[in-house]
Amino acid sequence: MRIVRFASPQGMSFGVLDGDGQVAQIEGHPFGRISFTGARYAQADIRLLSPILPSKVVCIGKNYAEHIAEMDTGDAPKAPLIFLKPSTAVIGPGDAIRIPPGSTNVHHEVELGVVIGARGARNVTEEQAMASVFGYTIGNDVSERDMQKSDGQWTRAKGFDSFCPLGPWIETDLGALGLDPADLEISCTVDGAPRQSGRTSQLIFGLPTLISYISQVMTLLPGDVVLTGTPSGVGPIRPGQRVECSIEGLGTLTNTVAEAEGVSTAGGAR
Repeated sequence: MRIVRFASPQGMSFGVLDGDGQVAQIEGHPFGRISFTGARYAQADIRLLSPILPSKVVCIGKNYAEHIAEMDTGDAPKAPLIFLKPSTAVIGPGDAIRIPPGSTNVHHEVELGVVIGARGARNVTEEQAMASVFGYTIGNDVSERDMQKSDGQWTRAKGFDSFCPLGPWIETDLGALGLDPADLEISCTVDGAPRQSGRTSQLIFGLPTLISYISQVMTLLPGDVVLTGTPSGVGPIRPGQRVECSIEGLGTLTNTVAEAEGVSTAGGAR
């Protein structure tokens, strides 16, 4: 089942994307029993948003050996290397990745996103971990490399507004498509030119290990997203370009690139 979150003239809703390209609206959130409202929309009449707005995005660094080699950042970690992206970094398909003023070294990073389900995950074992999964989506762990290097920790480099595109949907049953999340093709192009290519079978730490490990540190809530790491081939993006992240069975997440606008919420002087 393909779960989407969308904006229509009636507001924001969740829905199920049918095989005919129509979106069937559901009541409330998609966790638990799904009930349809009866409303249906053509994709041309709605705007797809990020398929979920998580309380947190938990990311995994250095989880593909070839990416570690290309970044020349030392040996592979002995345990999963975790960091967070704020929910304000999340954008959806078609939204623009916004380059911070003065930045010239922002990179794309296509990643498999694991969406946590209704039961959440706290102190789960590896054997229990996959029962916590609601579905899968595509993520782009956009990263400012100069800041990542200079800061020594990655919050600023990876936490800018728009630095976490997610979408275009959540696939809840890859098995029904004859696919295994442990071995999916994953790729990224910029303006149609190939950049990244790999398979999730190349992950150093697999999905059960990641979910279990994170759950020993922090409770994963329903809708939280785990980004599992990126294959080699990362590279810079600049305003005016188009980034397409694709994963087998999950479609393609497309985002443009633009310069960030320094608009303040403070308003005028009081």
